[in-house]
Amino acid sequence: MSCFVSGPALAPAQAESVADLRAELTALSSVVADLARELSSGSAASQPDFDGALIDRVERIREELARLTGRTEELEFRIRRTIDEASNRLGDLEFRMTELEGGDTSALPPARPLDSGSGVADGDTPQFAAGEQTAFDSARALADDGDYDAAADALQQFLEFYPGSPIGADASMLLGEMHRARGAEPDAARAYLNLYLADPDGADAPRALLALGESLGRLDQREEACVMFDELLDRFATTPQAYEATEARARLACP
Repeated sequence: MSCFVSGPALAPAQAESVADLRAELTALSSVVADLARELSSGSAASQPDFDGALIDRVERIREELARLTGRTEELEFRIRRTIDEASNRLGDLEFRMTELEGGDTSALPPARPLDSGSGVADGDTPQFAAGEQTAFDSARALADDGDYDAAADALQQFLEFYPGSPIGADASMLLGEMHRARGAEPDAARAYLNLYLADPDGADAPRALLALGESLGRLDQREEACVMFDELLDRFATTPQAYEATEARARLACP
């Protein structure tokens, strides 16, 4: 094995995520281990290209390891801080939504961390319960017929009777639309907020945040609406909803 370390191993890290940084740490740790074995066995000194600088090279790699370790810890701290700040903002928002509806704010449950997950393991295949699709289709038929009050009631019952439904997000979005159609905008915002809080990292989070921000804008809650749009742009920048959030921010003249 050559005693020289290739350039990329000592180049400044370009990683953008904790996973990338940990991969670099693993690779560098392996290089250090290999070099340490050479030093301890004495085989490096017998190689024709050995120039006596192997110990200096090991030290440089160790310095890079220390830098990467610090960078990883810093990034993890920033991620955790962002999650905590977003959790607090959403908790404040839920408090204000309850106030708008005239509800009892003292009965609100503790805020749930945004990284707590949806409780569904990766790879699980969604299963429909008996009558689940029929119940949703019936509620949607009421909506199509313009019976918004009955549709809202049916959708609310659907969400309560089938928690975690594979079509629960569609039901929540339609519920918000029904509340808006019947002139109950605070209830619409509540439906979108509940959808987002149910799975903040899920595939439906971007559309829930967009709908929530737009609903808050209609309620003249400009600051909170801008926060929701910013959350969408920060966490889901590559989604179609991010483009719509940019336009919505401009309409509200968000700072």
